[in-house]
Amino acid sequence: MTDSMKQQRQAGFLMAKVRQVGERVFLRRLKGSEIEINPAQGRIMFALWKQDGISIQELAKRTQLGKSTLTSMLDRLEAMGYVQRRRSDSDRRKIMIHRTEKDRATEKQYVAISERMTEVWYRGFDEAEIERFEACLQRILDNLIAFENEMP
Repeated sequence: MTDSMKQQRQAGFLMAKVRQVGERVFLRRLKGSEIEINPAQGRIMFALWKQDGISIQELAKRTQLGKSTLTSMLDRLEAMGYVQRRRSDSDRRKIMIHRTEKDRATEKQYVAISERMTEVWYRGFDEAEIERFEACLQRILDNLIAFENEMP
């Protein structure tokens, strides 16, 4: 094996595979509980569960979704009755995203499934390993965001 082959890293490939399999398993669990929201839409809802009534720009920042992707996902969530768009009281040019009663009724069940998935993710890990792993993932994310912001 050459030195260049030894140095070949697979983080991106492994993260993509983890995401694919994780989303498949998570989606299966959601469907088994008759929850309509998919994992990608769940990212949006999770941000709204932390703070209801935020702007589309802030929601894009918190979810790391592009504005066009976010807009189409919000269209679907609104059609399903999980979110509502309203003009801001303080700035009529801004559109704020709000939760609905249907979403509030789903949140507890979705969070329970999400917590069970976290248990699956970390099966066999001790607390120190989890802390190190998440710190490394945060550093990778920070590196990617910084690089993206430097791009022309």
